[in-house]
Amino acid sequence: QVRLVESGGGLVQAGGSLRLSCVASGRPFNTYRMAWFRQAPGKERAFVASITWSAGSGLYADSVKGRFIISRDYAKNTVYLQMNSLEPEDTAGYYCAADEGRIRTDYYNTQIYKYWGQGTQVTVSS
Repeated sequence: QVRLVESGGGLVQAGGSLRLSCVASGRPFNTYRMAWFRQAPGKERAFVASITWSAGSGLYADSVKGRFIISRDYAKNTVYLQMNSLEPEDTAGYYCAADEGRIRTDYYNTQIYKYWGQGTQVTVSS
């Protein structure tokens, strides 16, 4: 089956940057729709960013727009999330999500993604 492995999380001070990576295996990578979600304790899992399989353009939640950038490297079967100007409110577990098929209009919905990574923790101190 498809496996997703995230990495790159850690502890940073407010205003700092991190780059998360998600490596996909098991199926043709360029046929996946892929996204990043995050979940803080006691809160629902929330959409962060998604990327198209063709043009590679990104879609972002309003809370991260202008600060985060999603990208992909087909040769390495990897999707990245560059996070800049981090704030304490960004503290959460970050999860990579994927499923077969093109990006959908409801790309922000957790239910349209079949495969999930185990997450990587991002903690931002004030």
